Amino acid sequence: MKAAIYCRVSTRDQNVEAQEQACIEFCKRQDIDIFGVYSDNGISGSLDKRPAFNELIIDMRRYKFNMVVVTKLDRIGRSLQHLLTLFDEFKNKGVNFAAVTQNIDTTTPQGKLFFQIQAAFAEYEREIISERTREGIKYSKNRHKVGKRGPDLQPRQRRKTLRKKVN
Repeated sequence: MKAAIYCRVSTRDQNVEAQEQACIEFCKRQDIDIFGVYSDNGISGSLDKRPAFNELIIDMRRYKFNMVVVTKLDRIGRSLQHLLTLFDEFKNKGVNFAAVTQNIDTTTPQGKLFFQIQAAFAEYEREIISERTREGIKYSKNRHKVGKRGPDLQPRQRRKTLRKKVN
């Protein structure tokens, strides 16, 4: 078996090294050859189009590997529809999937069920994060605060405030 490892982090201040190492160790334990490592840094899993991910898909369509390995399912995507479409294509191309920290194996009926449950939770988690972000922004706007700037004052009020601090 030949595997492609996919790693992704959402922000630029994170790095993929721990994910990469976990996937490499998994492949060694399972005696799986590694075709390549694809990494996207600072890119949300809610996006269907990601540079390294796109390259992985192209190589998969060229039958360069027959397994995709990630640390967790949400590294490859957070949209249930996207994941289901992706895994349908994996199945049609004869590509297996492993999420090493979640023991997902799509070659068994139980693994397929567990995948679908985890995919639903990944999407749910993304929606909760988005909802909390929207609520936080709304709360800040209602309290007349924008970001770290402090109170949202009119220009004239801002000048008066500055003058008071200087004098």
